[in-house]
Amino acid sequence: MKNTKTYRRNRIRQRIKKVISGTPDYPRLSVFRSNKEIYCQVIDDVNGKTLMQTSSRDKAILDQKLKTNSEISFNVGKLIAEKAVKAGIDKIKFDRGGYLYHGRVKSLAEGARDGGLKF
Repeated sequence: MKNTKTYRRNRIRQRIKKVISGTPDYPRLSVFRSNKEIYCQVIDDVNGKTLMQTSSRDKAILDQKLKTNSEISFNVGKLIAEKAVKAGIDKIKFDRGGYLYHGRVKSLAEGARDGGLKF
């Protein structure tokens, strides 16, 4: 098979999922990045439940009228952290979803840390 970006990302993603698994006390923060948007969700893998989710398409993010994708990602991370802290979750495992840890993924992680999550 040709080594395309998606093939490479899926290989990395499978390698990460072998190690990272969310529990009810220590859930997983999963990131999906498309060309236009960024999505994240807090997942309990033991019970197979998504505890909460947010994205750059949420009304709270769209109302801020931000210019750059990095600013949007930072605020998405901050919003998911606020939701998680409100639900009593302060520690998570960060699953970058096979993406490199820079740019929008890094901004989201920094926003989540700034919002009060520890990982």
